[in-house]
Amino acid sequence: MIFGRRWKLDKMLSFLGLTRKSGNLILGYNKNEEAIKMRKLYLLILSKGASENTKDKFKGYCEKYKVPYIEDFTPDELGYALGYEGIAVVGVSDRNMARKLEEQYNSKGMEE
Repeated sequence: MIFGRRWKLDKMLSFLGLTRKSGNLILGYNKNEEAIKMRKLYLLILSKGASENTKDKFKGYCEKYKVPYIEDFTPDELGYALGYEGIAVVGVSDRNMARKLEEQYNSKGMEE
């Protein structure tokens, strides 16, 4: 069901935009690397367009520090939602917003 997945994806990207406006989003490689090591990151979003080296490194960090991650968005989708171009790594620094995004992602229809 492509329509259902697209709608849920758009809803999640809209919430990601609200997360940015609230100041609870961390953009970029270095800032997310620092935040995850300081245990101030509750969800990591990796762009499908991120390099394999970046993906491997952050997946390793997520495993080590027990941070969930999502890897289901293109750089264009993330850029559109956040108002930037070429975004590869996005982190959520608020526990409740991270939980809500993860729930939206895991809800029926996103995995289709």
